[in-house]
Amino acid sequence: MLTELSIRNLAVIEHVHIRFKAGFHVLTGETGAGKSIIIDALTLIVGGRGSSELVRYGADKAEIEAMFELPAAHPVWHTLTELGIQADPGEHLLIRREITATGKSSSRINGQLVNLTMLRKTGEWLVNIHGQHEHQSLLNVEEHLHSLDLFGDSEIESTKQIYQAAYDEYMKLQKDLRDLQETSKQALQMLDLYRFQIDEISAAKLKLGEDETLAEEKRKLANAEKLYQSTSEAYDFLYATNRGLDAAGKAVSRIQDIVQLDPAQLTPLLEQAQSAYYQLEDAAYQLRDYRDGIEFNSSRLDFIEQRLDTITSLRRKYGENIKEILTYLEKIKTEVDTIENKDEHIRKIEDKLAVLEKQLSIAALDLSNLRKGIAQQLGVQIEHELRDLQMERTQFRVQVEQTLDERNGIEVEGKKVRYSRQGIDQVEFLMAPNPGEPLRGLSKIASGGELSRIMLAMKTIFARIDQIPVLVFDEVDTGVSGRAAQAIAEKMSVLSTNCQVFSITHLPQVASFADVHFYIRKEVDHERTFTRVQDMPDSGRIEELARMLGGVEVTETTLHHAGEMLAMARNKKSRV
Repeated sequence: MLTELSIRNLAVIEHVHIRFKAGFHVLTGETGAGKSIIIDALTLIVGGRGSSELVRYGADKAEIEAMFELPAAHPVWHTLTELGIQADPGEHLLIRREITATGKSSSRINGQLVNLTMLRKTGEWLVNIHGQHEHQSLLNVEEHLHSLDLFGDSEIESTKQIYQAAYDEYMKLQKDLRDLQETSKQALQMLDLYRFQIDEISAAKLKLGEDETLAEEKRKLANAEKLYQSTSEAYDFLYATNRGLDAAGKAVSRIQDIVQLDPAQLTPLLEQAQSAYYQLEDAAYQLRDYRDGIEFNSSRLDFIEQRLDTITSLRRKYGENIKEILTYLEKIKTEVDTIENKDEHIRKIEDKLAVLEKQLSIAALDLSNLRKGIAQQLGVQIEHELRDLQMERTQFRVQVEQTLDERNGIEVEGKKVRYSRQGIDQVEFLMAPNPGEPLRGLSKIASGGELSRIMLAMKTIFARIDQIPVLVFDEVDTGVSGRAAQAIAEKMSVLSTNCQVFSITHLPQVASFADVHFYIRKEVDHERTFTRVQDMPDSGRIEELARMLGGVEVTETTLHHAGEMLAMARNKKSRV
């Protein structure tokens, strides 16, 4: 869960430090007091884009720190390891974000600098923030397929991977076919050039590493005279009378004459001198053999120079080295074969596509049938959750259909249907709020209050799947009142038994069910505005609930009503 949140110089907040507990938290206060800034801070912590406008006027930078406590088995630890961030699973996770007045941003996870992409990948596992604008995602039919697949979890994912592997191969072959079919006059004109290049490179009969070997041989041949002279002189220095080996041999003989007089000291010196003598002798023999093997061959030198000129010329045209030249040769050979045998290649690709289309069709149908089964499960679960939210007579269906496409589709069960990398299905959420009404898309019939409850129902279901520990609802209960508000409050409270739930709300019914109630107020001091966050005791909660019930004027009646509301909420929670 989120255990602590510290905010400095963010908008109207100068400094607040909040400690959280498990369960259901609500944030209440007058409009404009700064409740949403708390949510803005959490958004920044999980990778939301910052700007200099968020920095409090007169401050150099805004600073936000959040401390999370997570079990060792939580997926975020694996994500951190993949990102190269050192962290001990099961310990606290500290995220820090700074935004300067110039708009620059920096982020740290457990003290290690991370970029915004890394922060987002981490944040996806920590906090899920839902605002009023997210109602619109329910109206976006393109998002419905993603929601269904998320509900299907690993079962859908593994089947989708099989389909997508076939899809990617199919699309690649289609591109290859298009490229062949579009082989133009220009490509045919290139044929003569390719043939010339093939002949030129092939005629050279290049071998890998040949240029380095020839360059080394050229260096020896070009310096043969100098090599011969120097090695001869070195040999003479070693073998001439009274020099080199002769002097070393005499030194060994002199030590042998006296070694018995002081064997402890002279024996090691004798052995060292003898070793030096033998090494010099061996070096002399090797110098002699090397000298005798030196070749004075001007015709060979001319050949090597001509060969290297040929290789240099080819390198200027076709590659930096012989390996690149030979690689280019194979490439243009393939191009020539493709151009010359275009019709045969087209036929082969078309045959492969026919086989692969059948495989793709089978994989698409498997994925579609799986989705239909999971769609029924999701529809039943959403209806169950909606009954708890005072929508007990609502019918909800997850429709899975295909769109016919005779021109560009793939054949599935005798019909040409549209397909994409996500499959052949179009998914849409349908609803009939009242008995006797037909099922229709959410955008056509759902009110704001109904969308709030549908979204809450879905989040309740997905909270069991996605393992995200912190759920934030930013005024998602707008447009709801009466029994529906009570039902939303109860649902959020139940949801908080599985994860930590935060809600910004103006509904007293929702606030009364909170385990922790924070009151956000705005103060003006010396013509500067400050936001304060107060953890409300019971007496304060009753007064705040009364304000939410009665508006500006709090009466004994509204206080009594607020007290009853709080007591009733606690009674209900104790029975859950």
